[in-house]
Amino acid sequence: MSDMLVRNRYFDDLFATPDLAWMGQNTNHIPAHPAVIEAITASVAALEFNAYAPPLGFESLRKAIIADFGVDGVEAIVTEGGVNALAMVTRAHCRPGTTFVTTDPTWKWPCQFAEQMGAEVIRIPIYDPACNYRLTPEALAAHVDERTAIIYLVDPNNPLGITYPGEEIEAFAEIARSCGALLVHDCTYRDFASDHTPAITVAPDVSIVSMSFSKWLGLAGLRVGALVARQELLEAVAPYASGVLGSSVIAQRAAEAGLRVKRDWMASVLAIDAANKAMIRGAFAKLPGFSLPVWPSQGNFLVIETTESGLRPEALVAAFSREGVMIRQGSYHTETFGDRFIKVSTTVPKAWAEKFCAVLPKAIETARTINDVQSQF
Repeated sequence: MSDMLVRNRYFDDLFATPDLAWMGQNTNHIPAHPAVIEAITASVAALEFNAYAPPLGFESLRKAIIADFGVDGVEAIVTEGGVNALAMVTRAHCRPGTTFVTTDPTWKWPCQFAEQMGAEVIRIPIYDPACNYRLTPEALAAHVDERTAIIYLVDPNNPLGITYPGEEIEAFAEIARSCGALLVHDCTYRDFASDHTPAITVAPDVSIVSMSFSKWLGLAGLRVGALVARQELLEAVAPYASGVLGSSVIAQRAAEAGLRVKRDWMASVLAIDAANKAMIRGAFAKLPGFSLPVWPSQGNFLVIETTESGLRPEALVAAFSREGVMIRQGSYHTETFGDRFIKVSTTVPKAWAEKFCAVLPKAIETARTINDVQSQF
C-alpha cells in the first residue's frame, strides 16, 4: 500500500476510535462556547452553505481578525485553515535558488511547501538547553543571505512551547530586512502565551502573520485561518490562493462568533489548560527517566523527554493508542531530535488528562514490550 493510503487509513482509524482522547494534534476539544454552536446551527438552518463566500472572507470577519491583532493599516485574508495560509505565502515567494530558513524543530508542512517550490530549507537547531531551546538573533543572522526568501518563525514554537519577547521579534525583523527576506510569523498559538508580540505590530514592512481558529477555538475540522499584513504584501500572495472561491461559510460564521466571546472563552480554556499541564507534569515527576525540557509551555501542549527512560517515542505512541489515547512522536516535528521526545496536547477535557495520567504507568510497561510499530504520522 502506498504511503499516501497508509497515512489516510491511519487517521481514519483514529477518527473511528470510540471515545478517543485526542492529545497529540494540539487541537482544542473543550466543549464549544454556546455562541459558536448557535452560529453554526443558524448558518446551516439558513442554508448559507449553498453559496460561495467572498474570496477574501466576509468583511465582518476580516475586520474582526484585524481588530483582534490590534493593528492599523493592515488587511486580512481568510483561508481554509492556517496551513493553507502558509502554503499561499510559501508558494508566492519560494523558487529554485532561494532559501527558506526556520528552526529545528518547527512545523513540518511549510518546509514541505518550500521544497516543492524548489527552495532549499535551512533548519537551525534549537533543541538544546545551551540556547534555552530558542532561536537567537545571532544564530539566525549566521544562516541568512541574499538568497533567503522567507524566515519562518513558529511562535510559540510547536512543539517546544517557547516564545519570543518583542525585542527579539524586532531583531528577527531587522535581519529579514537586511537580506530582503519576508518574516513569516506563525502566530497559531499566541493566545496561549503569557506575552506575545506579533511581528506586524513592530515590523509591518517585512512581515506577514498567520493565524488559525483550530487551536484556541476548536474549529480544526471546519478549516479556517487567516493571513494578516499590509495590503501590498497580501496582494503579492493572494494570486497563489487555492481557495479562490472562499473559505467555508459555516466555519467563518463560527470564527466570527468565537472572536465576539474570545475574552471569556479563553479565560476558561486557559484555566483548564493550565490544570491539565500541572496534572501531567506531576504524573511524570513520579516516574524515572522522563523530564519536561520547557516549563511552563507557552503553547497548549507539553514536550516530554524520553531518552533516559530507554523508550522509543513511537513505542509510547503505540502503547497509548491501545489505551484509547492519541499522542505524538517527536519525529513528526524533527528528524534530528525526534527520537528524544513525545508531545502531549492539553486543551482537552479534564477527564482526558486524568485518563492519560491513569494509564501512564501501564503504557510505559507496554511500550517496553513493543519492538515493531506501524507507520506513524
